[in-house]
Amino acid sequence: MAWLTYLPAGLLLLILMGAAALLFRQRASARNKIPRAQKRREVALQEMAALAQRLRQQEPDLDPKPILELPLVKLAQKLRTEELSLESVLCSYLEEALKAHQELNCLTDFLGECEEQLQALKKLKKSERGPLYGVPISLKDPFDCTGHDSTCGLAQFLEKPAVKDGVIVKVLKAQGAIPFVKTNIPQSLLSTDCSNPIYGQTLNPLNLKKTPGGSSGGEGALLGKGGSILGMGTDTAGSIRIPASYCGVCGLRTTGYRLSYSGVASAVKGKKSVTTVAGPMAQDVDSLVLCLQALLSEDMHRLDPTVPPMPFRGEIYSSNQPLRIGCYESDGFTQPSPSMARAVRLTSKLLQDAGHQVIPFSIPHIEYAMERLYTGGLFADAGATLLEKLKGDIVDSCIKGMVSILRLPNTLKRFLAWILKYIDPRTSHMLEVYCGVGTPKNLWKQHTEVEKYQQEFIAKWRALDLDVLLGPSLDPAFYIGYPAKAAESVSYTGLYNLLNFPVGVLPVTTVTQQDEEELAFYKGYYGDSYDKNFRKAVQGSVGLPVAVQCIALPWEEELCLRFMKEVETLAKNQRGPK
Repeated sequence: MAWLTYLPAGLLLLILMGAAALLFRQRASARNKIPRAQKRREVALQEMAALAQRLRQQEPDLDPKPILELPLVKLAQKLRTEELSLESVLCSYLEEALKAHQELNCLTDFLGECEEQLQALKKLKKSERGPLYGVPISLKDPFDCTGHDSTCGLAQFLEKPAVKDGVIVKVLKAQGAIPFVKTNIPQSLLSTDCSNPIYGQTLNPLNLKKTPGGSSGGEGALLGKGGSILGMGTDTAGSIRIPASYCGVCGLRTTGYRLSYSGVASAVKGKKSVTTVAGPMAQDVDSLVLCLQALLSEDMHRLDPTVPPMPFRGEIYSSNQPLRIGCYESDGFTQPSPSMARAVRLTSKLLQDAGHQVIPFSIPHIEYAMERLYTGGLFADAGATLLEKLKGDIVDSCIKGMVSILRLPNTLKRFLAWILKYIDPRTSHMLEVYCGVGTPKNLWKQHTEVEKYQQEFIAKWRALDLDVLLGPSLDPAFYIGYPAKAAESVSYTGLYNLLNFPVGVLPVTTVTQQDEEELAFYKGYYGDSYDKNFRKAVQGSVGLPVAVQCIALPWEEELCLRFMKEVETLAKNQRGPK
């Protein structure tokens, strides 16, 4: 920038004024898109209500309650055998989704083409009907649908409708599913809250002061409220698992590349150390199984040859052999809430009583894994890609702190890291990794370190001869605004995006009054602001769901689901009938 000193003052002033004017125009252009997008959503939801009304006029005596109470497997069966009409089911879920949205602000778009798709499905012969025939399905915002925006909560992505359906959407439609709505997300998807400047804040269906989680928060909220029976989310740091946990439903983070990611928008593409994946969310494990069976059809590999031709292996899922299960109550980085630890102990005992072996397990080098490898991999470019996407945009409060730090010069970040090294070591490490890796050589080194850590983790797993691993999920739901203040707690979920293991979550218990009383003594492992804010974030949660994570090695989704089903059955039997 030394050349600036040689320019005449007047010319320099003109350059600066021109740059300021350009920046103002960029911001005005981006921000002017937001009210137009809000108006489009309003019109779309009016069209959704109109379709619901037309369908109801066809069946004026329709009682949606019995339909909404059916689990997915039974609903799909009744649709295929014509015990239920496609119109009655779609109408029921259109109405319920609109009710959920009015309370929770969980929808971003209505997929009006669902009416045309319903009519096309009705023309199929019975032998041509797929396993999801007539099932309404909700999609997280970034899944491309022809003619609709995939916004990621960013103004830059508005008014750029997808020119074709993404691969997963195509496969779901080929299997008979009817995508009918898109759901809300946090700006950039890099938050476990659920708010953006376009569509606002989504609320938790079980406690309106709490967040539904993120980044698949709209999906979690809609499913938790019963406005959808099956949804698709994405997961970078727990973005399927955290909303599922917070909202009391089930979710599956698949192994990277088991399902296609073609046609799924992202604010930050190109990262390799941290794997972002797609996966289903639903009310129960059977629903996840049915969805994965449908997705792993021949269509998946045909439409995206980079996905292995690997159909669902039913013999692994249906096995009843006793399992060797590794188990941990804490990852050693974030002290678990009392309810998180109790959920693991409860589940471990149920599994042992059912004849499975449970072996203690500890997470190796968790601090190194999360601070250097996970966060370092996520921000290897020092946040440059994210900041580019945010040019001219309003920055939402859920990511404002992170963005403000990323915008600091690296010299200042390093200086602050040095000052905080012994006062606040976790913030110091975060400032260091937010500087990025710097060179391609360092990026390759970082990738190599991730591979070594993955192999070390697998070697420890193999040495104990484990089939699967049981661990805490991140629970209970945080108060709105707290995910950013207690961001280090995503260690429980983000670890498996680094390792690229399949992981499922399912609720096993709820927060008790005793859990709440024990929380008063929570200190955390570091005693820093993250630990203090974690305690504040989860308090006041009596009655909210608490989940566990069921973990398997890469490409073993069927074993992961089999383990989840075992846990679900034992937990339901322990709770007794509703």
